[in-house]
Amino acid sequence: MIRAEQLVHTYGATTALAGISFEIPVGQIVGLVGPNGAGKTTAMKILTGYIAPASGKASIGDHDIVTDRLAAQRLLGYLPENAPVWRDMLVQDYLLLIAKLRNVLATERQKRFSEVVRACDLASVRTKPIAHLSKGFRQRVGLAQAMIHDPQVLILDEPTSGLDPTQIMEIREVIRRMGQKKTVILSTHILSEVESTCDRALMIVGGKIHVDENMDSFRRGKGLRVRALNAPAGTRAKLAHVPGVLSVDEEAQPDGTTVYRLTTAPGADVAVAVAEAARDAGVLLTELAREQHDLEDIFRSLKAQDGRAA
Repeated sequence: MIRAEQLVHTYGATTALAGISFEIPVGQIVGLVGPNGAGKTTAMKILTGYIAPASGKASIGDHDIVTDRLAAQRLLGYLPENAPVWRDMLVQDYLLLIAKLRNVLATERQKRFSEVVRACDLASVRTKPIAHLSKGFRQRVGLAQAMIHDPQVLILDEPTSGLDPTQIMEIREVIRRMGQKKTVILSTHILSEVESTCDRALMIVGGKIHVDENMDSFRRGKGLRVRALNAPAGTRAKLAHVPGVLSVDEEAQPDGTTVYRLTTAPGADVAVAVAEAARDAGVLLTELAREQHDLEDIFRSLKAQDGRAA
């Protein structure tokens, strides 16, 4: 549904994007994360047709965002940061006007209005001026305008920015419901947002994609932590010879145990083989667990590397 191929963009001597590529299928919620100045906003501006890339291609559906921009834009809904809605209008008047501007057929407008009001839980405020709403409800109105023409793709820029914890949970639930049928890109600098809402994470640092990870596999981790009691010499080598194990780090603990951290190949499930190798070597295991990834740790590490490179 969304395809980016070697996107490059510069602002004078500054490179905002340095050749990023990715594809996003229908029904996936993707978190686009990175520090300020990483290139997230530039990527979103290119995908929405606001700016053209210096080089590379981007498409929504089968439509190139540069050469077939209007057709591509008909397939997407966009929520900029801080939901720039017309505050002097009633919620229902605003959404029906957006439906008209989006060329929703007159016979379909009321139906689409009712659907987005229900999806975004706006029934209680539909006849109120937008200026009188809380920020949480204004964000919901912003989501509703992005959905009013029933787009196949939604691009949301910091949709929970400035909201309180209750409002954040409400907006997350709306996004999760939308992601069941639509392709969603969620740009945020809040890593917990990605872990709780998204199916996949794309982390951009210094204009490059450094992490492209399915969240299910990310949560499962890509390694094992093994703790052994009175491990004999050569245990590390025996564990390293298990098929699917790429490397083993060894660390003695104050309690007399030894912790081995195993990095494994993508898709490899080596827990049983590791346990058998330890048993055959006469090693008494007191712990065998998957190592959990932490987006915060990866983010800090990549940001530090980017700072040193700069």
